[in-house]
Amino acid sequence: MKQIPVAQWPRHPTIYEINTWVWLYELSERARRPITLGNVPAKQWDAIAAYGFDAVWFMGVWERSPAGVAISMRNAALVAEFRRVLPDFTEEDNVGSAYCIRDYRVDARLGGPEGLAHARAQLAERGMRLVLDFVPNHVAPDHLWATEHPDYFIRGSSGDLSDKPNDFIRVGEYILACGRDPYFPAWSDVLQLNAFNPHLRKAAIETVLSIAEQCDGMRCDMAMLLMNSIFERTWGGRAGQVPPSEYWTDLIGTVKQRYQDVLFIAEAYWDLEYTLQQQGFNYCYDKRLYDRLEHGPAESIRLHLKADSAYQQKLLRFIENHDEPRAAATFSSSKARAAAVTMSTLQGAVLFHNGQFEGRRVRLPVFLRRRPEEPTDHSVEDFYRTLLKTLRGEDFKKGDWYLCERIGWPDNQSHLNLVAWYVHSDQTRHLIVVNLSDSPSQGRIRLPVETPDGRKVRMTDAISGTRYERSCDEISEAGLYVELDPWGYHVLGVSAGE
Repeated sequence: MKQIPVAQWPRHPTIYEINTWVWLYELSERARRPITLGNVPAKQWDAIAAYGFDAVWFMGVWERSPAGVAISMRNAALVAEFRRVLPDFTEEDNVGSAYCIRDYRVDARLGGPEGLAHARAQLAERGMRLVLDFVPNHVAPDHLWATEHPDYFIRGSSGDLSDKPNDFIRVGEYILACGRDPYFPAWSDVLQLNAFNPHLRKAAIETVLSIAEQCDGMRCDMAMLLMNSIFERTWGGRAGQVPPSEYWTDLIGTVKQRYQDVLFIAEAYWDLEYTLQQQGFNYCYDKRLYDRLEHGPAESIRLHLKADSAYQQKLLRFIENHDEPRAAATFSSSKARAAAVTMSTLQGAVLFHNGQFEGRRVRLPVFLRRRPEEPTDHSVEDFYRTLLKTLRGEDFKKGDWYLCERIGWPDNQSHLNLVAWYVHSDQTRHLIVVNLSDSPSQGRIRLPVETPDGRKVRMTDAISGTRYERSCDEISEAGLYVELDPWGYHVLGVSAGE
């Protein structure tokens, strides 16, 4: 199928994560016939496009592992979690982990490569790009490499297998290490690739080239584990000699020679975002912002936003994804909205998650093909619909971003609960002020732009619709007075008045 070209990625893209298997299962149930990526009704693509996303991340399209399914069904704690989340769980509901990949080929039950190509074309017709997964650290036990290229893996011995049966697995005549990171127990359903092996690196590049041919960007799972320093810390002498170059520098550099516009997104933790950006990633997860929105005071968030703009523009902001608890279950209703306004109006990319707009509360294990029924919270749905409409503005897509100064009074320091920023382009501009606390807060906000003397400034809150008019002189001299309820916010469209 001929691919429809899509315009260049915007400066601040919005990305929508969909659990592919669950989405297609629900569409099939409603249609009472099998729905795959190749025959999704046009109205479903239109519904996604109506939000104004720049890209859709179809999570979990690759062939999953029957061996991985068998291993997971022997894990009593995991099966108990399946039954907790899905009380009527059956073994057929476990289709295997989306990150226990047997082959980088679209699962035939999801429509195969042809179905994915059709879905990509449907997205492109509506101005959206396609993001897929790459899992660099490990593969399934029944991946062809396990028998054809055992040198690609961290190897073990019979002693390792007997001493650490949860950390090693026998595959044919070889004993191979299970995948892991340096801080947690091994993942028993996957095999650890050796990032220091030059033949593995070459094979990984070929794999990513094949993925890049099918999409416009890829989210790279646990990307920091492949950094030389982290991999050496995790595996020591088992991995062999540390290579002279970094895994990601080699891989991304090579792939971008052929696919210049393909986007690389790193799932990244441990404050390694900047380093991974330097190794070629376009965006890295901003888990630090998520943690501070959940637990930190407003000042910690303001300081976080003072980081260099070049760094901030390469962060991916979110308040939920398939790895994190649902926002509606993590935050109170008002705090969830304040967090959503915050993360979605900053520099960088923004990630939304299927079910987030309906206020879903159940985090689904990535093994399951279906999710429990939950009632839609229509107030949450209306909020996100309005917010997403606002985010289509030129200032949010391509504009410049400035952190604003806020001012209080000696007898009222509640302004420290406020964080404010200003975004603008030639066409549109917005002032965002958020009270990141559970207390009423007041303060004055200094806009980082000059206002003409003797004129008014008109402001319309994009979420509530409330209109304000203030004197330019007041804003220039004293700052814009703001008073917000606990977890309150303004998303103010700013224009000049007479």
